Amino acid sequence: MNSIMHNDNYWLEEFDSLSLKGKDTRRFLNGLTTSNINLGNEVVKTCWLTPKGALRALLEIYFYEDNIIVIALQGKLFEIKQFFEDMIFPSDDILISKTFLNFRLQKVSNFVSWREGFPKLIKKNNIEEFLNKNNFMVLDQISLKEWKISQAFPVLNNEIEGTHNPLELGLLDLVDFNKGCYLGQETMARLRKLSSLKQEIRIWNGYISEERPICKNKKIYLNKSKDTIVGYITSFTFLKNLKVKGLAMIKNKYLDGYKSFYLEDFGEIKIEKALGSIFL
Repeated sequence: MNSIMHNDNYWLEEFDSLSLKGKDTRRFLNGLTTSNINLGNEVVKTCWLTPKGALRALLEIYFYEDNIIVIALQGKLFEIKQFFEDMIFPSDDILISKTFLNFRLQKVSNFVSWREGFPKLIKKNNIEEFLNKNNFMVLDQISLKEWKISQAFPVLNNEIEGTHNPLELGLLDLVDFNKGCYLGQETMARLRKLSSLKQEIRIWNGYISEERPICKNKKIYLNKSKDTIVGYITSFTFLKNLKVKGLAMIKNKYLDGYKSFYLEDFGEIKIEKALGSIFL
């Protein structure tokens, strides 16, 4: 494994998967996810929402001639599978497989969003042969986590925790406002009419005198006086030289005109928009 970001580094990770077959599968998935499944794309990235529009899982759907494979980039696939099974009517021509594991490979970039990459699925029993055959530079877990934060890639139990919607998380491009009904559509349509959000995801950078635990949901203040709360931490990772990098939800009204805030135990922190984030 290699922790240095070269031009040809790859994101390799194992994900839970399931397969769907039957003539009603595309229509079925289109009614449960935020993207338009019927555009003919070979791979579709999409969101599975709660009825109230909160992001529940981040999915990637692969279309093959004889079946469709769904992987949970973030989310609990067993919950997704159970929900799918509960939503199938007896008249639907849909068959859902048992869950299985797939390795997913994608070239990483520091210049474009992860959503613009071209991923490849590799079966678990073929991964060793594939890696031996191809001399890929695969990111180690520390470098991968840093890269995902730079991309504002949402993580289960951090950014995906039952309240944040995909628009706040910069995933506007994964929501199709022109297709028919889907789970959480009413909330998405209402938010779009508002034309602005209460809060948005941002990257934050800071330094700490010594490595120690940081509480998720730790408050971020406008300045050292700590009389105005502007947001809170959702995730973080320690880097070299006691640098810390993470994601935070920041109130929209403080995003214009402010590039730094105050975090207890850190002092001043810098914030920036993540590469590829798209908001209303």
